[in-house]
Amino acid sequence: MAEQFHYKGGLINGKVKVPGDKSISHRAVMLASIADGETVIDRFLHSEDCRRTIEAFKSLGVHISENGEQVKVLGKGVNSLRQPNTTLDMGNSGTTTRLLIGLLSALPFNTHLNGDESLINRPMGRVLNPLTEMGAQFFPMKDENKLPLQVKGGQLQPITYRLPVDSAQVKSSILLAGLLTNGTTTVIENNPTRDHTEKMLSAFGGSVEVDGQHIKVSGKQSLKSTNITVPGDQSSAAFWIAVAVITPGSHLILEEVGVNSTRMGLVNVLKRMGANINVSVERYIGDEPVGTIEVAYSELIPTTITEQEIPSMVDEIPLLALIATQTKGEMKINHIKELRYKETDRIEATVSILQNLGATVFSSEDQIVVKGPTQLKGGSVQSENDHRMAMMAVIASIISDEPVTIDETDCINVSYPTFFEDMRLIMKEIEL
Repeated sequence: MAEQFHYKGGLINGKVKVPGDKSISHRAVMLASIADGETVIDRFLHSEDCRRTIEAFKSLGVHISENGEQVKVLGKGVNSLRQPNTTLDMGNSGTTTRLLIGLLSALPFNTHLNGDESLINRPMGRVLNPLTEMGAQFFPMKDENKLPLQVKGGQLQPITYRLPVDSAQVKSSILLAGLLTNGTTTVIENNPTRDHTEKMLSAFGGSVEVDGQHIKVSGKQSLKSTNITVPGDQSSAAFWIAVAVITPGSHLILEEVGVNSTRMGLVNVLKRMGANINVSVERYIGDEPVGTIEVAYSELIPTTITEQEIPSMVDEIPLLALIATQTKGEMKINHIKELRYKETDRIEATVSILQNLGATVFSSEDQIVVKGPTQLKGGSVQSENDHRMAMMAVIASIISDEPVTIDETDCINVSYPTFFEDMRLIMKEIEL
């Protein structure tokens, strides 16, 4: 259902404690399910995506209980997982799908996976190809290298694999398969990607060797349960960082946010553009740094983004394009072809939204170019049922002269169910 948003003015200030990190929540349930003993996960993100992970492992025979933001997982080792008696519905969750395929490939039974209309159109070949090299077998039901498909699990062989595309999901899928395989599996990255899987394997007592671009995991390890507090999601915090830097007079404090260096690309780029941002690391949860981000309105100038920076901000590129509409000059965001393979083609969706609001923006195969500054004018936009595009459009409404009508915002529940609640805390003058 279409909704209209209009910011009437007033100060944007206060403190926000964003929900738990989506990537870490997924991985915590997965590793707890194959560990021995009870793992307690606090600040778990109860989004639609993360629920798919919980439901999948329940279907695999794992006992999981929930009480508010706390999730308890009673793991009995990987050998306790059993063949589900129904197709596992991945919904919209690419993370659940790609990581779970890695685990299922090494288990001695067959599993069917399916997803929603968006997920079944997303490419899975980047995961299936290396796992096939390890000996896994896959049987797509319709299109090659896409869901729905059957995973025929069995004994795999270790592999040394260089990622052709920078992807933490592909890396993690291979590492999880390698964890259940005799010998040492090695993944070689071209550029650093999110390293939550590596850090969490260590937290569960696993052995992971990271040597520059090489990540190695030894097979047939036994993981032990642990207690985990999930830090706030940096990708969710990014929306409030964007609000603050582009809205005059704003000042926000984001508390208990994960500040892992592999997720700080947007913050680093904004600082280079002149943003008034201060990051303080206050503690570590396992190996994950957690801290406070203080951010205020800033006059920004364009900058050049390197290819190496893209993996650390791949989910925040649409937001960066929005921010660029308020900078003085032309800004080119290059090396972003990966955005075409997200929930929707996020390059085209970003350009469409910003053009409809009056921005000067255009794209090529792997680039978005924005010319600013532009006073956005309001209008009607399409979220393409993509949670990050919907939230970006809401943020755009804050600096638009007229109301912004968004065709679909329920998709925001995929990653940030309390988005509008948090918005009301810091923006009491917005019309929702």
